[in-house]
Amino acid sequence: MAETQRKETILSGMQPSGALHIGNFEGALANWVRLQNDYWMFCCIVDWHALTGSWRDTRAIKDQIFLMAVDWLAAGLDPEKCAIFIQSDVKEHAELHLLFSMLITVPTLTRLPTYQEKKDSLDSYGFLGYPVLQAADICLYAANKVPVGKDQEKHIWLAADLAKRFNATYKKTLVEPEALFTEVPVMPGNDNRKMSKSYDNHIPIEYTDKQTEKRVKSYFTDPKKLRQGDPGNPDTCPVFLLHKVYSDNPEAEVAPDCRSGALGCVDCKLKLSARLNERLRPIRDRRAELVKRPDDVWDILQVGAGRARTRAESVMDKVRSAMKINYRKKKK
Repeated sequence: MAETQRKETILSGMQPSGALHIGNFEGALANWVRLQNDYWMFCCIVDWHALTGSWRDTRAIKDQIFLMAVDWLAAGLDPEKCAIFIQSDVKEHAELHLLFSMLITVPTLTRLPTYQEKKDSLDSYGFLGYPVLQAADICLYAANKVPVGKDQEKHIWLAADLAKRFNATYKKTLVEPEALFTEVPVMPGNDNRKMSKSYDNHIPIEYTDKQTEKRVKSYFTDPKKLRQGDPGNPDTCPVFLLHKVYSDNPEAEVAPDCRSGALGCVDCKLKLSARLNERLRPIRDRRAELVKRPDDVWDILQVGAGRARTRAESVMDKVRSAMKINYRKKKK
């Protein structure tokens, strides 16, 4: 679909952390795949953001970018429908970040919840200015909406506020973005905490069927259900939460037998493993093919960067003009 046929623009981004897990897929990526049919989408691997925590050792970032791009494509992001690219390949991100940094105070940034949560372990300006760069990422593409979870609401507010402040200070130039909230399924890890690589409680998309089954078998269940025949409470069980995502009708197929004791935890986990592997099999098959063609993946990222630069250059021309800092006109 041509850009002119789409009503609005979306900017989505993830820090490169290597291969993704099912929490990343269900929490964000699956939604992006749906949205690409209705919006003009820019999907950005934000490698500069990753430096806030890994600036001392950057050797892994290239491989992490590649594996993330592979998972995005395997999951169904279509480079014909959306621009898939690396943040640092579009230098205008840094330029707009610099200009935005003049429009915001340090106390505003230090009050943001994400800063307060991590200020004791991350104290660089890069971390403090992370939301400003994120605002530049969004406004650079005239994004109308940004699909995020509720935990990112303040950052989208900041992007809209910076766009509004710019428009009021100079002239109306930038689109003021809105958060696009979607219902995100709860994806617990095997220790009943939020699924995360840092906890090593996750299920990677790249796992084999056997690895997936082994990880699912390690999940905590209802602590009061010690053996088959004991009644269980699916409402407190992380395995049942995953059944809600991957089973067709868990309230009818799983919950009654769990409550009565007819369904043991081992059999319940095997049912979940089968459904999960069935869901992931086509993604894993595409992933295996893409890993064999690294040049094709990097080419897709380069083409996406070219499309992103076209939009970014257009927006930045307007920004410089509004600020009266386009000192030399480009030659035609």
